[in-house]
Amino acid sequence: MTWRIIKMEKLTLDKIDDFLRGTAFLGTGGGGNPYVGGLMLRQELEKGFEPKLIKGDEVADDDLVLPIANMGAPTVLVEKLPNAKSAVKALRKMEELMGKKCKALIAAEAGGINGTLPFIVSAYTGLPVIDADGMGRAFPELQMCTFGVYGVNCSPVIVRDEKDNEMIVNAENNHASEMFARVICMQMGTKSEICLYPMTGKQMKETSVHHTVTLAYEIGKSIGDARDKGTDPLDGIVEYFKNSFDKRFCKLLFQGKVTDLLRETTDGWARGEVKITSLTDPNENILVKLQNEFLIALKNGKPLAMVPDLICLVDLENAEPITAEDVKYGQRVNVIGVSVPPNMRTKAALDTFGPVPFKVFDKYIPIEEIK
Repeated sequence: MTWRIIKMEKLTLDKIDDFLRGTAFLGTGGGGNPYVGGLMLRQELEKGFEPKLIKGDEVADDDLVLPIANMGAPTVLVEKLPNAKSAVKALRKMEELMGKKCKALIAAEAGGINGTLPFIVSAYTGLPVIDADGMGRAFPELQMCTFGVYGVNCSPVIVRDEKDNEMIVNAENNHASEMFARVICMQMGTKSEICLYPMTGKQMKETSVHHTVTLAYEIGKSIGDARDKGTDPLDGIVEYFKNSFDKRFCKLLFQGKVTDLLRETTDGWARGEVKITSLTDPNENILVKLQNEFLIALKNGKPLAMVPDLICLVDLENAEPITAEDVKYGQRVNVIGVSVPPNMRTKAALDTFGPVPFKVFDKYIPIEEIK
């Protein structure tokens, strides 16, 4: 089968489960569990809301495009739920600062709950959502966006919470924007709604990872279709990436059971590592390190895959993606690695969100080159 849905025309109730499954996969463990965002979005769809999904080239070059996101630790988002009205108020404040109205929304990251938030805000504002994002997955820090890598200023950043506390960050660079916004977010309970990276339509077209809403839906659909046919959903994932509209390298990295787990919330992030032991050889295991997202998979100290390539944990039986906060001792999992598009592998990109900035490895090795 060759997948050629170049754009998903509408996000409807019958597509939402596949879409949510795909955002969880692209979250690579982070981005926040999309379940709650899915409930919020489903509620709006049941009221008759019809979100408009547009391609990047449908936006005029001088239009104002605004990314919306939740900021914080995914482990906190389980208990401290997203607030759509707070996100809308952040959007309106950014419009006020920019002196013009927003013409389209875009996800800061395609993974997890932040893949759904633009659609929820769209329900309140009527704004279209662009089939693109700034990460092609999920990353833990604000400067780790292709928007910033290719010249868009992260500032101003509007940081809000459900109590109507609001702070505006104007910083000297994108890393400083992350640093100051993170401190504010922690004071707000390690969960905030933010609006950031205000940009023109031209900048959006030049700096985004495109078609990631469609990508999320198709990943989720490939898993769901395989289940419906009674075939191995893992094969469905690999086959999808082999034949998708933007072909990616995809492979099974490891299969096993979670035998040790360290996870703690520090400095505004969920950090830790997961030990996975082979089902057939108790002496064979891998270690997956995480900072909100899964960053590197190591076997005997040697990498199997590393950021920015995707490292995804899925259930062994049904391939349901597992977020970092939902990893549990004894779970049987497949660990899957997927390559990222070329604009996430340039020197500028790797200097921002490669293994060296994360301090997990001394150089980037593409997943397809690791033997």
